[in-house]
Amino acid sequence: MDVRHVILCLSFCTLCALSKPTDKKERVHHDPQLSDKVHDDGQNFDYDHDAFLGAEDAKTFDQLTPEESKERLGMIVDKIDADKDGLVTEAELTAWIKKTQRKYVYDNVERQWQEFDMDQDGFISWDEYRNVTYGTYLDDPDPDDGFNYKQMMIRDERRFKMADQNGDLIASKEEFTAFLHPEEYDYMKDIVVLETMEDIDKNGDGVIDLEEYIGDMYNQDGDAGEPEWVKTEREQFVEFRDKNRDGKMDKDETKDWILPSDYDHAEAEARHLVYESDQNKDGRLTKEEIVDKYDLFVGSQATDFGEALVRHDEF
Repeated sequence: MDVRHVILCLSFCTLCALSKPTDKKERVHHDPQLSDKVHDDGQNFDYDHDAFLGAEDAKTFDQLTPEESKERLGMIVDKIDADKDGLVTEAELTAWIKKTQRKYVYDNVERQWQEFDMDQDGFISWDEYRNVTYGTYLDDPDPDDGFNYKQMMIRDERRFKMADQNGDLIASKEEFTAFLHPEEYDYMKDIVVLETMEDIDKNGDGVIDLEEYIGDMYNQDGDAGEPEWVKTEREQFVEFRDKNRDGKMDKDETKDWILPSDYDHAEAEARHLVYESDQNKDGRLTKEEIVDKYDLFVGSQATDFGEALVRHDEF
């Protein structure tokens, strides 16, 4: 499957129910866990290593000596110190952890970037994206696969324009990332809500009623009885989703549902790392304070750390 087909599938995924009738479609966007390890510093620092470096890279940290680990950790500290004042704040550490945890997002963008940046100028214009994605389909008003490509293109253009913060219809890599992964950016969350409501609101009245809510998750498809989870979702709609008890979800209620204000794991971890490493208790970390606690951040073993640094250059 080429990139165009991948993008088309991604664009259309909210318009088509690909799951089995009894499967539950997940609309809610939760922040991913920083690690599947138990966070118990009394046993080990595995959770902290996953949070700081990402689980994929943390798995390889088992060869370097303490001296080598400290040296390479110092190089990472220089990257975390965004304002280059020689101090790492809790906010800078939080930003680093969030970028580390979103590595899969940046990897996805990198895989697609070259396909869409046709003139190799380091930007992707709307025309480039449209031509690569839809060029061969728009000439055929009645494609065999039944997709409404013109409708999909209109939705993509609207999202592209929202991601394009300076309004020039040319996306930088960061703007293109926001276009492909809008749920990761605060300024794109309204488009996530709008697209979700358009998908679920079958009668086009601008709100989501109970049957539309259930119908999006579950296709009865001739089954005599509903699964237990469907009954639970009906109760959830009445008790929690429909906050003003008017029988439907408006934009704000839908946003509360699909984009909940979750506990900020990255912020909590950054606060923990600062607390454990801040020797003079001034609320900020010097490189020396971080390196002194290298076992908390990266451990004494760090396989292929040099390659990990290269992979994190985009941060």
